[in-house]
Amino acid sequence: MDINDFRSLITVLGLVCFLGICAWAYSKHAKAGFDEAARLPLSDDDLPARGGRQDLEGKTNG
Repeated sequence: MDINDFRSLITVLGLVCFLGICAWAYSKHAKAGFDEAARLPLSDDDLPARGGRQDLEGKTNG
């Protein structure tokens, strides 16, 4: 087995991994989790924003 056979094997394994990830991402089992994650930025939470400019205006360095 020379270096070109090893490179071919790595290429084929990479392609199989890529196709496996694509199959998982488009499967019906993953759809519910992706839909929930897509709605997270729009969720209405009551927590105040922290670490913004208004919090830093009253503080000084040093």
